[in-house]
Amino acid sequence: MKQLRKSSFEIRKVLADNIRRYRHEKRLSQEKLAEACGLHRTYIGSVERGERNVTLSTLEVLSKALCTTVPKLLLRETAKSVKGVSRHG
Repeated sequence: MKQLRKSSFEIRKVLADNIRRYRHEKRLSQEKLAEACGLHRTYIGSVERGERNVTLSTLEVLSKALCTTVPKLLLRETAKSVKGVSRHG
């Protein structure tokens, strides 16, 4: 039986942190983001906890709703910065 591949926890964590940060910057609840994306609130919650292996089409929908790009949602540096200021410096 062929085993399905799953993304690493690290990339799911980066995505989760970025989605949560962008959502907070836009002052959206998980419910409002879910409505804007045509998704369920509990799905958004599980993505933000790093529990979901999100599809490319879902990434596109999330990025549009958050007024950003798919690459920015996946960049570790984006997750570590707040409004362009690094937490390390």
